[in-house]
Amino acid sequence: MKRFFTSESVTEGHPDKLCDTIADAVVDACLTQDAAARVACEVMATAGKIIAAGEITAAKIPDIPAIICRTVREAGYGGSDYEVEVITHEQSPDIAEAVCGGAETGAGDQGILYGFACDETKELLPLPVVLAHRLARLLTDTRRQGIIPGLRPDGKAQVSVEYAFGAPRRISAIVLSCQHAEDKDLPRLREELLEFVIQPALRIFPADEDTEILINPSGRFVQGGIEADTGLTGRKLMVDTYGGLAPHGGGALSGKDGTKVDRSGAYMARCIAKNIVAAGLAEKCTVALAYAIGRADPVAVDVDTHLTGTYSDKLLEQAVRCFFDLTPAGMIHTLQLNQPIFADACNYGHFTRANLPWEQTGQAGKFAELCAQLDHGDGGG
Repeated sequence: MKRFFTSESVTEGHPDKLCDTIADAVVDACLTQDAAARVACEVMATAGKIIAAGEITAAKIPDIPAIICRTVREAGYGGSDYEVEVITHEQSPDIAEAVCGGAETGAGDQGILYGFACDETKELLPLPVVLAHRLARLLTDTRRQGIIPGLRPDGKAQVSVEYAFGAPRRISAIVLSCQHAEDKDLPRLREELLEFVIQPALRIFPADEDTEILINPSGRFVQGGIEADTGLTGRKLMVDTYGGLAPHGGGALSGKDGTKVDRSGAYMARCIAKNIVAAGLAEKCTVALAYAIGRADPVAVDVDTHLTGTYSDKLLEQAVRCFFDLTPAGMIHTLQLNQPIFADACNYGHFTRANLPWEQTGQAGKFAELCAQLDHGDGGG
């Protein structure tokens, strides 16, 4: 049976991703001063203006305009002329009481969070997701290093992979769109992108002679970034997670501290799914967690191994509840979510860097041992 799956990625200079990075840089700055800071920061950017707004309760409010200017400059828009506006206030006292007023830290909001992993790649992610991120990252690298002269910060990548009987068979199509200088020779740009971006990015799974490669299919791409488009935090949820190839609860990751389960729950669900696959307990796994505002424990936990599991999904769910601390405080502690690590994590997928706490699989062996105990009836429950 033949099927096609497609995923996309964007560069750091893409308007939406620029807003994500600013929002996460604000979170990092707050956590640097106060590990218990509560942050919900949204950013909108358009021609001539960048607005940061939200709720921040922290020992010290950082210099948000300076953070915005630095982030925009680092993204490659050093000469941009824009106005900055910041509108923030403290977290609602009702929410603050619900989160911190009890014996345990409650969830900062309700939410349904999904984590996913599969054994297609070393990242334990679907192949189209990995390839799209590799293309977008190389677009940025070749621009910053001057390997391809005339590249500008805005860009997108998209990869379609043909699957046969559930396994990747070939790359059917690649779409690469990149902003460039007005005087850039377009045939030369195509040659450079093929040599320095597409071929290196696809070394782990090369294209073939029938792969359709579309480079700047709309033609010229001179005006880009927030001069040409409006950016908004949280508008690249599929880029951030699983490329549309796994469920998503709808909540943005960026701009939020760890008490917001949109972030902490999504990271923990990914960590659980990845450890299940890394332990050899399934070829593919989806984990779902659901929370209620003010409640510490999840109201629902579900594990789906898509008929590839060594144990029943019910047993794995029991093991997850026993093994992982799924309260907001537990997830923050386990995944180090009170540390300023978010701005570095928000580009090219939140689940692609092996060094991030939620990507660690060191507990896979112990989790497999617990599953074996539960299967033999001597693990409790």
